[in-house]
Amino acid sequence: MEEYLTLGVVLALGIIGHNMTVVYAAIIVLALKIFAQLSGQPVILEYLGGHGLNLGIIVLTAAILVPIADGTVTVSTIINSFKTPIGIVAVTAGLLAAVAGGAGVPLMQTNPNVIPALIVGTMAGVFFFKGIAVGPLIAAGFTYFVMALLNFFK
Repeated sequence: MEEYLTLGVVLALGIIGHNMTVVYAAIIVLALKIFAQLSGQPVILEYLGGHGLNLGIIVLTAAILVPIADGTVTVSTIINSFKTPIGIVAVTAGLLAAVAGGAGVPLMQTNPNVIPALIVGTMAGVFFFKGIAVGPLIAAGFTYFVMALLNFFK
């Protein structure tokens, strides 16, 4: 029952904060939870928990590639992006985010106790700072790097 209350609070905060991404996500998870409870088949909820991250990354990556498909981004615009300071910073930020995300997945798999803290931090960023809920993976990567630095200096 506690999980319904927690998801309900997330849903309410999403509505209060006018963050429709969180609202839709909470509704989907609540619906899957109710379906799993009524049918006795938690397969879809388990599938989302086990594969949702990869599915989300695939959809996000596909959305990012659309400008290439529609001709908005061409080879010359890609090459020109390396010629400006903002382009160089963007490439560097993208590289760091990808590496952080790559380090975040194993951290969440080997230390599942970090997941609630990542969720709270991400939700706080969404609700109070108008962020977008793509943070847990990258936050896990940053957590990994900070922990690695702390272990290095012990």
